[in-house]
Amino acid sequence: MATDTLKSTTGAGGASGGLRRLLLDNGALTALIVLVVAMSALSGDFLTTDNLLNVGVQAAVTAILAFGVTFVIVSAGIDLSVGSVAALSATVLAWSATSAGVPVFLAVLLALATGIACGLVNGILISYGKLPPFIATLAMLSVARGLLLVISEGSPIAFPDSVSRLGDALGGWLPVPVLVMVVMGLIAAFVLGRTYIGRSMYAIGGNEEAARLSGLRVKKQKLAIYAFSGVFAAVAGVVLAARLSSAQPQAADGYELDAIAAVVIGGASLAGGTGKASGTLIGALILAVLRNGLNLLNVSAFWQQVVIGVVIALAVLLDTARRKAGVTPVAGGAGGGKGKQATTYALAAVVTVAIVGATSFLHNGSSSASTPKMGLSLSTLNNPFFVQIRAGAQAEAKKLGVDLTVTDAQNDASQQANQLQNFTSSGLGAIIVNPVDSDAAGNSVKAADQAKIPVIAVDRGVNNARTDTLVASDNVTGGELAAKTIADKLGGKGKIVILQGQAGTSAARERAQGFANGLKAYPGIQVVAQQPADFDRTKGLDVMSNLLQAHPDVQGVIAANDEMALGAIKALGSKAGTSVSVVGFDGTPDGLKAVEGGTLYASVAQQPSQLGKIAVDNALKALQGKKVEETVKVPVKVVTKENVAGFSG
Repeated sequence: MATDTLKSTTGAGGASGGLRRLLLDNGALTALIVLVVAMSALSGDFLTTDNLLNVGVQAAVTAILAFGVTFVIVSAGIDLSVGSVAALSATVLAWSATSAGVPVFLAVLLALATGIACGLVNGILISYGKLPPFIATLAMLSVARGLLLVISEGSPIAFPDSVSRLGDALGGWLPVPVLVMVVMGLIAAFVLGRTYIGRSMYAIGGNEEAARLSGLRVKKQKLAIYAFSGVFAAVAGVVLAARLSSAQPQAADGYELDAIAAVVIGGASLAGGTGKASGTLIGALILAVLRNGLNLLNVSAFWQQVVIGVVIALAVLLDTARRKAGVTPVAGGAGGGKGKQATTYALAAVVTVAIVGATSFLHNGSSSASTPKMGLSLSTLNNPFFVQIRAGAQAEAKKLGVDLTVTDAQNDASQQANQLQNFTSSGLGAIIVNPVDSDAAGNSVKAADQAKIPVIAVDRGVNNARTDTLVASDNVTGGELAAKTIADKLGGKGKIVILQGQAGTSAARERAQGFANGLKAYPGIQVVAQQPADFDRTKGLDVMSNLLQAHPDVQGVIAANDEMALGAIKALGSKAGTSVSVVGFDGTPDGLKAVEGGTLYASVAQQPSQLGKIAVDNALKALQGKKVEETVKVPVKVVTKENVAGFSG
């Protein structure tokens, strides 16, 4: 009797314990299912073939990077350089195939060799230099990013047409990036589960000293591990650049964090010894589904960052709970759990399809055609100028009864491409885009044009694609006005410095061209230094402080935006507005206050709120089939203390 009771209790506990272990061991898969179901229920645009393919494309680069990072994390290391190595590899390919005239096949090999070389340097610094992985790869992050800026000179480099086809779709429906992701995932799974080096990764991550004592050549294995990470990063960089038809100076900036997050969300432990390629793929898909779904739901770009951060934190908490519960994820693919694992994934797929299919009926016929819907993709919302564009657009949309979705590309051309794809697949009536880069936006705008969706470009044009209207100020003309203003203030003679914008952006290039054009008429003006400060106030402060050490007698400053100008004013202190004249660009509220206060001599104002307003007006006209002008120029104006009171912005 006692025995029967004990068996009953054990059986019940075993069943509940088994369920608990199943949920813990497949937490990422469970989370993906919940996310897909939730997004399907909340947005009728999520569960479409085009949008699901978008999710796959948007996950591809992160997943390929993350497969390489999986090798490193399984071996208890970390690689912070993969984003920069990806961008450097793409830049090497583009430069060698275009400027250097190297055959495309050899250029691709050079790109892959670049990734391997960077990985080997990481491995040497860690294995033989005894540097912590965090420090070694952080150093490589900076070196690789600097080298690509040197090679590209801060400007995008067009990709060869043959390689750009990696961003196309096979048969008109299967995106090549998704295919590459699957192939690289299979390679990663094979390496981890079927090779000697894969087993070595788990052994080193589990206990490096024990692995060494057992005869494993740990140092040489680490060289191979980081070389694998480098070559996967190179492939990811080529795929990313192919999507954008160009190698971008700021490409893959911050992607190393997404790659690490995907690996951790997928069940790998940062302590090493655990992890699998399938989990990493699920982690990358979770991040892609989150971003895609939050875009479709019109969630603020700022809140999206909060949500993704919470998901990453929960993934680490799950990892902690799993280890405390004694649940060990698949460590090498070996063992009798493979059949059970495959059954789990198959069952999950069936359940997901069933629930999503049922949920989709909630949206049949629920869409309303009475309210015009538009999407606005801004290059960044970390700059007051673009915040004002958003404010003007939102105010006009509210006035006209337009449902406007606003996204923030965070100065990432790839992220903007994802957002524009989401807009296209969700069937918006019109799209407004403020390109991160004019060349990189071309492919996404072409896709919208093929879908018969009107596209309005604001502030910056789109190259190699047709837009219905360009609403913009002339950056080159504005730069010329800024140069004339500072030269006239100094009487045509004096020493000045120029604070440039973010390397690689069209606005930075065009304004710099305008400065150069304008100063040609004033041979007495000597430009003693030109340095980028990335359109950022803090960097403007730091760069100006440094330049003052070498050029304390500077008499004027031209900044490519007001934020950098305000940073320069802070560095100049009492000199600003007295012995040193500063001219900014954009006419932001803070900039205009500084003009009124006398510390900023002038700002070339673009009236950004008007740009947003006019863009929405033209988008609605195009949506209604009315004729719109090909180019709408919003006048720039030099605002000084004398006229600032009458300037409305």
